[in-house]
This record gives sequence, C-alpha cells and structure tokens, in this order.
Amino acid sequence: MRRRDIILAALLLLLLWEIASWLLHMEVLPAPGAVLVAFGRGLAGELGRDFLVSFARVVASIIVSITLATPLGLALGQSRRLDRVFAPFIYLLYPIPKIVFLPIIILFLGVGNVSKVFIISLILFFQILVVVRDAASNLRPELIASVRSLGGGRRALFRFVYLPACLPAALTALRVSIGTAVAVLFFAESFATTSGLGYYIIVEAWGRLAYTEMYAGVVAMSVLGLLLYVIVDFLERRFCPWLSQPDQPTL
Repeated sequence: MRRRDIILAALLLLLLWEIASWLLHMEVLPAPGAVLVAFGRGLAGELGRDFLVSFARVVASIIVSITLATPLGLALGQSRRLDRVFAPFIYLLYPIPKIVFLPIIILFLGVGNVSKVFIISLILFFQILVVVRDAASNLRPELIASVRSLGGGRRALFRFVYLPACLPAALTALRVSIGTAVAVLFFAESFATTSGLGYYIIVEAWGRLAYTEMYAGVVAMSVLGLLLYVIVDFLERRFCPWLSQPDQPTL
C-alpha cells in the first residue's frame, strides 16, 4: 500500500468528520482540529504514558504468541500423528471466544499486565497456530523431496522448506488478528486497571464527560493499531523479501 494513498484516505476521513461535526453541532462530536490538539497535548502527559503501556502489552502478546504457536504449528503440520492427537482439542477450543475467559484469568493472574498479555496471547496463539499448521501440511511434496534428495534432514527441512513457506502465513494471521487484539486490549483495560488506553478512554475521559479527550484516546487507539500493522509489514519485508519482488517475465 502506497503511503500517499493512506494519507489521502486519512484526509478524507478527517474531512467527513469535520462535516459531520459542523452539521450536528453537538458537544459529543467535537471537531477533528480540537481533538488533534488534545491528542498532541495528551501525548506529552497521561495519554502518552497510557499509549506506551498499551503498546508494550500488545507487543509482548505478539512475541509470546508467535514464539509458542509457530513451532507448534510447524510440528503439527509435519507430523500427522501429532496432528491427530491435538486436532480434537484445537477443534473444540478454537471457536470459543477467548474473551469470555477474561474474568477467570483475572481471578488467577490478577489485574496487572500479566492477565492482559495472557488473554491477548491466547487469542493470537490459536489464530497463528491453525494457519501455520495448515500451511505446513499443504506443502507440495516435491519441495520436501528435493531437500531430502540433497541429504537434508529434519533440521534442513525446517530451515529451508517449512519455515520460509509458513512464515508469511503466520504474519498474515497476525495482521488479521491485530484488530481483534486491540479490541480485546481495550475491553481488558476498561475495568480493573489504572493504566492503558482503555482506562484513559472509559475512566479518565468518558467518565468525566471530557469528550475531546475521549476522542483523543480513540485516535491514540487507532494509531496503535496502525503502528502494529506497519510493524508487521516491516517484518514481512524483512523476513519474506520474495513476497515483495515482482514476478519475473516468462519467455
């Protein structure tokens, strides 16, 4: 996606927001200019601190989920025996909305960072696990046979076949799950906590009827999601450079 297109889309959204604010002329929908001023002012204070807390929680969750789900997904994709053992559990647990476990997780892990990182990691874990497992199990047999014909063992297959083939799938699953992760983060931070963007929006702003600050928090949450998308795109270009290369013309 070109940067110019993103900037134009953002300007169009701001224009529509400005028009809606002017037409409604209500306190609950402040103009985008006032919100952006509050956003810039808040970054130097409490909003900035809450943004960093939320960002750290999501990044920690991403690291945990990728570290655990990718190797397990590769193992299940390579071994039909292991997949037969774990597939019924994945089938039962995957469709369950993991957010329903949040009260239980808080009871066991408390209201601090650990419970929030755990619930987001749990959601991302299953998303990445299923995608990586399916990608590993659907590899073309000739790719595996070519490495084995050169004397490569399981480690060589993992390095030169399974990992390059499944890493794009894992990053795609992560990109798709970012919106869910940010939504769960907002819900988890909206109660039983004293920090994070969810706390800022619900308690510090909405609770005081400070609508301009509330919208500034929403903008910060949107920036957080966009920043995570940019990070995933960077990881894809860094570790999967062949995806961004143009197709070679055939003779």
